[in-house]
Amino acid sequence: MDYKNAGVDIEAGYKSVELMKEHIKKTMREEVLTNIGGFSGAFSLKKIKDMEEPVLLSGTDGCGTKVKLSMIMDKHDTIGIDAVAMCVNDIACAGGEPLFFLDYIACGKNYPEKIATIVSGVAEGCVQSDAALIGGETAEHPGLMQEDEYDIAGFAVGVVERRDMITGENIKPGDVLVGIASSGVHSNGFSLVRKVFDMTKESLDTYYDELGKTLGEALLAPTRIYVKALRSVKEAGVTIKGCSHITGGGFYENIPRMLPEGIIAEVKKDSYEVPAIFKLMAKVGNIEEQMMYNTYNMGLGMVLAIDPADVDKTIAAIEAAGDKAFVVGCTKAGEKGVELI
Repeated sequence: MDYKNAGVDIEAGYKSVELMKEHIKKTMREEVLTNIGGFSGAFSLKKIKDMEEPVLLSGTDGCGTKVKLSMIMDKHDTIGIDAVAMCVNDIACAGGEPLFFLDYIACGKNYPEKIATIVSGVAEGCVQSDAALIGGETAEHPGLMQEDEYDIAGFAVGVVERRDMITGENIKPGDVLVGIASSGVHSNGFSLVRKVFDMTKESLDTYYDELGKTLGEALLAPTRIYVKALRSVKEAGVTIKGCSHITGGGFYENIPRMLPEGIIAEVKKDSYEVPAIFKLMAKVGNIEEQMMYNTYNMGLGMVLAIDPADVDKTIAAIEAAGDKAFVVGCTKAGEKGVELI
């Protein structure tokens, strides 16, 4: 008896690391001091020392049951983008710049080519957010997971000057809410998605005219990364008073998280076009509107609160970064919360 016969292939692990390296190289920053394969990742803080009052920000998350779709469709090159996005968007939401990212992949059996493909997506997410991929872990769990199953999660660290932190504490009545378009369902609510649609390869490969693509392509669209959009707004001289990353819990849970007491956010549902995938999901699943807005991003991945005088500059800066933006509402005096009209 040996470890391989017990279900863990150490040689496959070595091969996975070798295959990953070409992707990881794309994410390197000058602050990275170690090579992949060490016991830890080292990142120089020399640049941070020049900041007046640096604050480290961290975020950790996974992709939930969206991973199940990747496995059914045997498409593994974008789920890593989702893992990065879920972490770095939270850091950007607080006003920070991501510095580095580490991933964790658990699998029933290590297929090196598949693992390397997953990591290629992680690397792409790091490139999109200017974060270095400085380490990670691939763990085989024979007996705990089926051979063709895996899960992925990650952890990111970022930095911000304390004076530049986005806290929401200065939001006042009359501020404008600007929404940044999402790329689809992102990485939340897939347990409900999997109840609405038949989760088979045939079903996911079905083309829908209203989507302009197959169902699987629409659902697997990677989570949009907003690091560069928010950086562009900051560089335009705009102070973002509050920022909500619209993840699990949709509008009703996430928008109030940026609000101080005594402020209510009023969102106009007709201020932008809700993407077709959400309309299809509501129709096929017979899901009430309130539940949709309480579960999904409904086409807005981020919502910012800004001064009315900064609206034009904000939208121009977001669009210059390659994203779409809409004025979606305003803030009013009232009990903390969100109202959809």
